Amino acid sequence: MPAVDRAELVSALCAAVGRDHVLDDPELAATYFTDWTGRFHGRGAAVVCPGTVEEVASVVAVCRRYGVGLVPQGGNTGLVGGSVPRDGDVVVHLGRFDIIEPVDRMGRQVTVGAGVHLADLQRAAARQGLRYAVDFGARDTATVGGSIATNAGGINFVRFGGTRQQLMGVEAVLGTGQVVRRLGGLGKDNTGFDLTGLLCGSEGTLGIVTRARLRLVPLHVQRVTALIGVAGVSDAVQLTVALRDQLESLEAAEVMLADGVGLVCTAFDLAAPLPTAWPAYLLVEAAADTDPSDALAAILHTARGVGDIAVAAPGDGAARRDALWRYREGHTLALRTAGPTIKLDVTVPLPALAEFMATLPAAVAAHTPGVRTWLFGHVGDGNLHVNLTGHRSDDAAEVHDLEHLVLSTVVAAGGCISAEHGIGTMKAPWLGLDRSADEIAAMRAIKHALDPDNVMNPGVIFSGTSTQEAR
Repeated sequence: MPAVDRAELVSALCAAVGRDHVLDDPELAATYFTDWTGRFHGRGAAVVCPGTVEEVASVVAVCRRYGVGLVPQGGNTGLVGGSVPRDGDVVVHLGRFDIIEPVDRMGRQVTVGAGVHLADLQRAAARQGLRYAVDFGARDTATVGGSIATNAGGINFVRFGGTRQQLMGVEAVLGTGQVVRRLGGLGKDNTGFDLTGLLCGSEGTLGIVTRARLRLVPLHVQRVTALIGVAGVSDAVQLTVALRDQLESLEAAEVMLADGVGLVCTAFDLAAPLPTAWPAYLLVEAAADTDPSDALAAILHTARGVGDIAVAAPGDGAARRDALWRYREGHTLALRTAGPTIKLDVTVPLPALAEFMATLPAAVAAHTPGVRTWLFGHVGDGNLHVNLTGHRSDDAAEVHDLEHLVLSTVVAAGGCISAEHGIGTMKAPWLGLDRSADEIAAMRAIKHALDPDNVMNPGVIFSGTSTQEAR
């Protein structure tokens, strides 16, 4: 932490948001200083919980004055250490920004606070016959602000795109303390720079988003889910492409391997999903105003490599659908039973996906014997979740080398090192694998313009920077 009087800093924060909304007891604040994976820990000066954009601006002013970093935090469900304080940073928890304004049914939009959980947003939209298109397993914990910070994609990207495609405007406090507010929701708005798009995916390094105007989509009630056994990842990719091209209602396509599905079954005492064990599994979902089951079945009938199929048709109810999805969404929790896990969220081009998934586990095992690779993800957009277990979690050099191996292999395959969770602090050393020196210099210039004192999430995205260095 910079050489400032902590009591004086806390007093200034209390003046900004009220004593009841400042948590400075290290034991009580400990849960805010560790991410949900348990891998990333930090030492924060305090946790502040502002309730208005003016209070956020006041907190920014305090931290600029004292040279202390700010770490915006929502559901704290990230995987790359981007929401964990470092060296005495102040955590700005946005849980009080939990208001969902009335849904604009005509415009198919809604304005919500950054602290709103995705599941609550989806329920509010559903009451108006609409839906928020971004969805993922952590929906009950993850917040709108966190998904904007990382430009999260989720399971429905193949049809609707990610958060940036749903974002019509934001209210935010920049690192300068200035407030930008564009919440009108106009579909056509070419007046100057797209600050909304710039803030989306910036991981809190430029400013703190407090409210957002979001696009909603129709809530299709006719939904079919199918879990399909396939002969291999190549067949899963080919089938996904066929479904994408021929089935406009396709919303999700998830690939899993036999070992991952087996781990889920063991962890949760589930029966095997299909009568026969298959090398790979494809979970797909389609939704429309009319039952898409026949169209899906026709495509599967003519596809190669397709084996057993389990289906949840529109009339089967949510429980049947949830049971099929559990084989996919259970992976993350099931992996906890395999020990400490290195989690790397990446994107690989579809033509290279099968080879990447086939060769990476052997390359990892050859590099570090005993380390096992678990792969699953969103095959529709090439977003894979790479999980490594069996490593020495207390050996920083070994972890560093494994991360470099995986991420450099991803880039060599034409992919990118971050698909949904951002760069954070974990991937900051590897940014140069994916971005040129000129690109990084341009991003740093934008950062300096909007956050001249580097108080906004210092150390995130860019390696080797701190609040102290900027002053």
